[in-house]
Parts: sequence; structure tokens; C-alpha cells
Amino acid sequence: MANSQSELGNRLKEIRTRNNYTQADLAALVEVSRKTINTVENRVFIPSTVLALKLSQALNVSVEELFYLVDSKAE
Repeated sequence: MANSQSELGNRLKEIRTRNNYTQADLAALVEVSRKTINTVENRVFIPSTVLALKLSQALNVSVEELFYLVDSKAE
């Protein structure tokens, strides 16, 4: 695994919409901006551990259900 890299994937948009939350709704629940929710959903921003825990709690799912590792091709 020395040459492989992992990226953080997420199911935030899927789970957020399943819970009938807008980005603004979820942002208010976890006390961040709507833009922060958008950038996490689009994998532009990797959330802190604290934010990941707040998001999973607000959406009533485990952190592992919300976030997962995506392995890029090893060379």
C-alpha cells in the first residue's frame, strides 16, 4: 500500500436529501455556513473530525455510513 492514496468520499447529499434537509437546514443544525455543506458534498473540503461527527449526529447515521475512503489506483 506504499504507493496508493486514498480520498475521502461521502454520501452527504444523498443522506441529507433523504432526511428532507436543504443545505441551509443542515448548515444551521451543525453551525456552519451553507457553502461549507456544499463544499463537503462536492469533495472540495474535507471536514474536521468534529464536523464529521456533528454531521453524522444531525443526520442520525454513523460516520462510516456518511464518509468512506476511495482508493485511487496504486502504481
